[in-house]
Amino acid sequence: MDFYDLYLNDYVLDALDDMNFTDTTPIQEHAIPPILEGRDVMGVAQTGTGKTAAYLLPVLSKLADGGYPKDAINCVIMSPTRELAQQIDSAMQGFAYYLDDISSVAVYGGNDGIRYEQEKRAMQSGADVVIATPGRLISHLSLGNIDLSKVSFFILDEADRMLDMGFCDDILLIAKALPEKHQTIMFSATMPGDILSLAHSILKNPVEVKLAVSKPADNIRQSAFLCYEPQKLLVVKHLFEQEPPHRVIIFVGSKKKTKELAISIIRAGYNARAMHSDLTQAERDDVMYQFRSGKIDILVATDIVARGIDIDDIAMVINFDVPRDEEDYVHRIGRTARAGRGGRAVTLVNDKDMLFFRQIERFLGKEIPKEKMPDEFGETPSYSSPKGGKGRGKKRHFYHGKGKKRGSKPNKPND
Repeated sequence: MDFYDLYLNDYVLDALDDMNFTDTTPIQEHAIPPILEGRDVMGVAQTGTGKTAAYLLPVLSKLADGGYPKDAINCVIMSPTRELAQQIDSAMQGFAYYLDDISSVAVYGGNDGIRYEQEKRAMQSGADVVIATPGRLISHLSLGNIDLSKVSFFILDEADRMLDMGFCDDILLIAKALPEKHQTIMFSATMPGDILSLAHSILKNPVEVKLAVSKPADNIRQSAFLCYEPQKLLVVKHLFEQEPPHRVIIFVGSKKKTKELAISIIRAGYNARAMHSDLTQAERDDVMYQFRSGKIDILVATDIVARGIDIDDIAMVINFDVPRDEEDYVHRIGRTARAGRGGRAVTLVNDKDMLFFRQIERFLGKEIPKEKMPDEFGETPSYSSPKGGKGRGKKRHFYHGKGKKRGSKPNKPND
């Protein structure tokens, strides 16, 4: 569907033209109409499907059309991490390029007192859109720095990740500070029981937009090494000897292990840095900048960068630890082979993680090829193929809304 087939504000459409955004993704096609109608929406879609635009575009269109209080906070967007909050704010700047009267501020922890005061002033002067991590917003709320009494839109992005990080109570506390009449939009990559419970608590008769978790892109070359835990670092070095590392992300299961692995890789002579939640905001910004600019070849990270962060040109993803959820596997390896490029995903499977890896193979509906370990590495665990055949199928439930033409834009050549 073309964006011109949706009832979006003309200035928003102008910004989309400048950004060469023409066709909607499925989540945008089916989420934007009910949001424009004022309905609560529960969206389930993985990272990379365009869900940031799915909620920003209709909310900005409604704000631009008018009828909302001036010098007041009209929209609150909750993000699980500082990096995702920054990314949402960046997308906001692009989509709102022609909306001079709409302002926004990103609010997140890990920075100095000057930044805190800047956030406070922006919120008290009535920034239209506040993009915040839960802990930081609670801090401002408890000190009376923010008035949420006129909020019309409450948006939760990556809701499952926020619950995983222990923010459920914070979200409910923030929701209590909102006016009785407001629109709630909630997006999540997965739908476990705690997400359903949260949805029932804060959503009113929501429209559900569900996209089945897609399988990894065909241009990702997936493989696995069967190894014991002490052999994992040897495998990583072996991979880097075969193919000099450039634009590599290694996902690790814990902060402590992330730090230790990064040190070991650096000692082996490679250009690597660790990325985890113990870093200050300035340190995390510096690591991401250096990785994006190519000054760092290897990023050793927890799942903090698995979802919601766009990093282009990733050549290889290594799962140093097998993810405990098959959808986390898809999110992790989805960092590579983006925009039609090729990529490689390697998973290191120890004897204790085979059950989780079999679940991943069942979900994918195929066996991931096992690579031969060098003989000098010694004995390795044995492995049996997953049983159960094809992966679990998930139904797709779409909201089918009819859009209306907006404005008098000329027909495009391919119309």
